[in-house]
Amino acid sequence: MTSTPLTLPTDGITARIRGEGATPWQAAVDHRFVRELLAGTVPDDALAGYLLQDQQFLDGFLRLLGQALASADAPASRLVLARQLGMLADDEQGYFEDSLAALGVPADVRRHPPLLGTTAAFQTLMAEVVASRSYPRLLVLLVVMEVLYLDWGSRTDLGEPTRPEHLGWVELHRGPDFTRWCQWLVDELERVAATCHPAERGELVALGVRTVELELAFFDQAR
Repeated sequence: MTSTPLTLPTDGITARIRGEGATPWQAAVDHRFVRELLAGTVPDDALAGYLLQDQQFLDGFLRLLGQALASADAPASRLVLARQLGMLADDEQGYFEDSLAALGVPADVRRHPPLLGTTAAFQTLMAEVVASRSYPRLLVLLVVMEVLYLDWGSRTDLGEPTRPEHLGWVELHRGPDFTRWCQWLVDELERVAATCHPAERGELVALGVRTVELELAFFDQAR
């Protein structure tokens, strides 16, 4: 597995989250679903089920980004978040629509999919953090949800999928643009967390580990 080309302070909050959540983080990055997706062997029903559930995060993730934009403490930070909001609303929604149609998922199922347990739990966590309006807490969720996906999306040891439904999801989570976004999130979290009380930093780490565990559970739900 290749290492993610990010700069992480060894004593920073991101490193603490990855250290305390190392077991579920590694299990998610090396999950069966990830291995099959990158090898191009994931069954259509497994991918369709995963995408149907992941699509349910799009609105919540847009709200997460939107609240981070509103809660950010600097104009330059708001500009970065605003640009990412526009990209996400365009690129990711198009991928979901095209891929679910190609996988044969009926339109009525795409519009009203069943909400599975881990998906609901993840949505609840996202809603709680959005309601807090805490910029550090919002950044923690964004860092975990994006950097973990960069970690598995950057793997080169499992082959390269060719089907658009497989490759499209991988391409959304790797490459220089996504890497720069993840690095900005890490740097921004480190900047903001440095001004937090030590007890608050401990709470942020616990929130990060909880998010990592939900990411792993979401993969388990798919495969």
